[in-house]
Amino acid sequence: MLEVRQDSKPVRRRKRSVTTEDQTILRQTIIDVARGLLATGGFRAATMKAIARQADIATGTVYLYFPSKADLFAEVFRVVSGREVRAVAAAAEGARPAIKALEAAIRTFVDRAIRGRRMAYALIAEPVDPAIEVERLMSRRAFAQVFADVIRSGMATGELSSQNPDIVAAALIGAINEALVRPLSPASEALEEHREEIMNEIISFCLAAVVR
Repeated sequence: MLEVRQDSKPVRRRKRSVTTEDQTILRQTIIDVARGLLATGGFRAATMKAIARQADIATGTVYLYFPSKADLFAEVFRVVSGREVRAVAAAAEGARPAIKALEAAIRTFVDRAIRGRRMAYALIAEPVDPAIEVERLMSRRAFAQVFADVIRSGMATGELSSQNPDIVAAALIGAINEALVRPLSPASEALEEHREEIMNEIISFCLAAVVR
């Protein structure tokens, strides 16, 4: 009987282990996808299943990185609001005197909110979980700090009269957010038509509040 000899055995390929870099990249991908869905459909549209589907991963994998939707979107909120605060701060730093810096900061805030309408509405007005609401409050404080610094600068140079910068800045942020809620709402159809009017009215109101 002829014996057939096999000179080689099948080679088993080792699975590549997941590195820390892989995990970091996947985590960032989840955040980016969540941010994109938030920008187009708000918190309601950005479900964990939708995020997993768009990221081409299992829903369970999303939960490995973020235990809940609130945890994920608290992180998204930090990322997005941090970017917006930096943009407003840069606008203020690039303008002088103080009243022009404040105008530039407000204009940048409103203009970016209008251009990113759906995202801005989600960040400003949509009902959210308590963990996300904490981030919303932190974001408002960060914006208020930018405004307060400008007001302090104006007081130091004598351009602005004595006032409490922190209270005034917080009031300005509250007023701006409230003024934008209705125009940014998905139900509003006249935003682009009244874009300049909305921006100019908000700026005029805010500047009148600090120039006494």
